[in-house]
Amino acid sequence: MNCEAREGALGYKVNCEARQGESPSGERRPPGGEGALGYKVNCEARQGALGCQVKRLMVCLPLLLGFLPMLASAEPGLAALKVEAGEDGSETYTVSIQVLMFMTALSLLPAALMMMTSFTRIVIVLAILRQALGTQSSPSNQVIIGLSLFLSLFIMMPVFDQVYEDALGPYLEEEMPVREALQRAALPFRGFMLEQTRDDDLMLFSSISGAQEFESADDVPFSLLMPAFVTSELKTAFQIGFLILIPFLVIDLVVATLLMSMGMMMLSPMIVSLPFKIMLFVLIDGWSLIMGTLAASFSV
Repeated sequence: MNCEAREGALGYKVNCEARQGESPSGERRPPGGEGALGYKVNCEARQGALGCQVKRLMVCLPLLLGFLPMLASAEPGLAALKVEAGEDGSETYTVSIQVLMFMTALSLLPAALMMMTSFTRIVIVLAILRQALGTQSSPSNQVIIGLSLFLSLFIMMPVFDQVYEDALGPYLEEEMPVREALQRAALPFRGFMLEQTRDDDLMLFSSISGAQEFESADDVPFSLLMPAFVTSELKTAFQIGFLILIPFLVIDLVVATLLMSMGMMMLSPMIVSLPFKIMLFVLIDGWSLIMGTLAASFSV
């Protein structure tokens, strides 16, 4: 290609040296050759990088060989995860396994709180009370949950005390294995749940599961007692909620009738009746009555 013929065409000289990779016939030389793109591939740089990697491996190899005696002298397995068998046939778990079991039990705590305590009945009654008053978000959900939680602790405190005396205390003093402690801890909860469960609900779930009739309450399994207990709690909570709704419903009907007779059909009766319902609830000391009724319903 004659580049000198193109000198001065646009005021510059074409640098043909950059295109030395192209043959005179117009064919492109294979990449990697000298001058393919105006530069020469430096293969010595690649060989130098490979040599650096080999040198690094030779430096790290003595360090790895130095750790081999330490690895050989280590004990096989983790000493913290062991179960030791006692002379009487019992099993003793290490601290790590006990902590793991404790964290697993904490993850099941919300389900146990709803399925085995008085929390379900209390939170439903307080939610129905808020609907009866007509206050959409007062008290808030956080207040209702907190009030239900602490009232449940007050109601369940005799059960918790018995669990601590019979199971948790001896287990912490290492006087009782884990399995026996769990069995003894379940007895107070079983007694509480049986007292609050209706016989009809027990018979219902017994017939669904196909189990035979039980001779005593101790023969009822937990898998059958829990759904029967929750069903009874729902029935009782809605019964109490129905009794709470009646006086507030009467106030709404009276206010709606008065507004209709006065021709104020466009005014919502809920807005007018809300101050009267709150005033009535405060005058009769409604919160004390509700809390006392809920506590008395569990025969505390």
